[in-house]
Amino acid sequence: MYSFAQRKDTAVVDEPLYGHYLRLTRAPQPNWEELIRILDTDGPQIVREVILRPPPGKAVWFIKNMAHHLIDLPAGWLAEPGMVNVFLIRDPLQMLPSLINQMAEPVLRDAAYAEQARWYRELTALGRRPEVIDSRDLLLNPEAVLRELCERVGIPFDPAMLQWKAGPRPEDGPWARDWYHNVHRSTGFEPFAEKKAPFPEKLFPLLAECQPHYEFLQAHRITILPHHHGPSQ
Repeated sequence: MYSFAQRKDTAVVDEPLYGHYLRLTRAPQPNWEELIRILDTDGPQIVREVILRPPPGKAVWFIKNMAHHLIDLPAGWLAEPGMVNVFLIRDPLQMLPSLINQMAEPVLRDAAYAEQARWYRELTALGRRPEVIDSRDLLLNPEAVLRELCERVGIPFDPAMLQWKAGPRPEDGPWARDWYHNVHRSTGFEPFAEKKAPFPEKLFPLLAECQPHYEFLQAHRITILPHHHGPSQ
């Protein structure tokens, strides 16, 4: 979201369906009782009035959603004309140890891999071809991956997508204080680094649940072929 927000032709919105998800699940999230009071919780109305109603004056409307926030909503609106679906995935070996910084006992729903895989299959069944980006690939070569993504979705690449100012953005949801510490310190895509700490033993069962969904999605990800120099061997 921070990357796309740098484009002059783009407006962004941060997780508009979070309140809808909290209302239906009462999922234990940081400060969820406050959030459910202040957020819009009517999912179908949010789809109609926010997601499917781009703000005027911008060519691109970037909606950042979490796959598990789309609970009890039909897939049809995701396949509306002009809608492009991009899945950002992350190796659960890298993601789950970060998740427990905010959630002491995460479950499969919190990790959202199963929901991502389900929405990918549903969109494919509707005749759409979602794009998938693995965060490792993005961090290893942000410009190449973003250039390829922009080409696939039919918008020009903008080098401004590679850098931003440190600190919060006006579009941040009110949950930013609990979740966005790292992105607020960042000024661009940080170099990829494997986690050095041992994987938490208590997360191994959840890792086993997440891994098949991640591997399914990763098989469909955007891959950047290295440039060959000289004749092929």
